[in-house]
Amino acid sequence: MSKNVLIPLTLFMRLIELLEYWDIPEHHDLRFEYCDVLWELKVKIQKLELREAYSKIISADSEDSRHDARIEYLRQRHCLGDVDVPDIPF
Repeated sequence: MSKNVLIPLTLFMRLIELLEYWDIPEHHDLRFEYCDVLWELKVKIQKLELREAYSKIISADSEDSRHDARIEYLRQRHCLGDVDVPDIPF
């Protein structure tokens, strides 16, 4: 099943905070799944921020601000996927 759902951003952020608060033991059976889900959610936040950074390029009112927005967009794009999640035991 590959359907998307819409949830309020505040609820999405609270969900991430809740998952970060939980301390799943390193050798628990769900550790891999927990880390994978948390990583996916954090990357989704990065993608939302990247989309916002791109919209700043489009809506820039001057060439200088467009250039600055583009630099910020490229910086964020370079960091995509680089999020802090607990290590997965292997």
